[in-house]
Amino acid sequence: MFMDIQKYKALTNKKPIKTKPRTRPLPKATEKYLEAEETLFQELEESLIGHRRKFQFESTRNWRFDFYIVKLNLLIEIAGSPWCVGRGGNKVANAFSKYDLAEDMGYKIEHFHPDSIFSSHVINWIKSQLEKLEDETKDI
Repeated sequence: MFMDIQKYKALTNKKPIKTKPRTRPLPKATEKYLEAEETLFQELEESLIGHRRKFQFESTRNWRFDFYIVKLNLLIEIAGSPWCVGRGGNKVANAFSKYDLAEDMGYKIEHFHPDSIFSSHVINWIKSQLEKLEDETKDI
């Protein structure tokens, strides 16, 4: 009933039909990313730092940043995030568009590796930035 693939290719000069679907599922977050995100969330909550999680800065786009620190107007992206760059062949172009638009809207963007979150480097850096901001407002 079915013809051999090699014979089919020789007779028709066509490749056999692919049975695999063309659409790919959305990217999944890595385990290390999930742990780092939860760790940073807990640290922000304990330090009483105003933040928003899974921040979508442009309502017409499905772009998100992992955290938004309100006082600093700072967007934080953790490496390994499914929102990091987008999907398909447009990954790099989407990433640059996302970052350019966010910067044009006045946001500051920082990227962190999960290891820097686990070592408390990120929360200490955020606290130092907030202290610096407080000192600048006192001087004025």
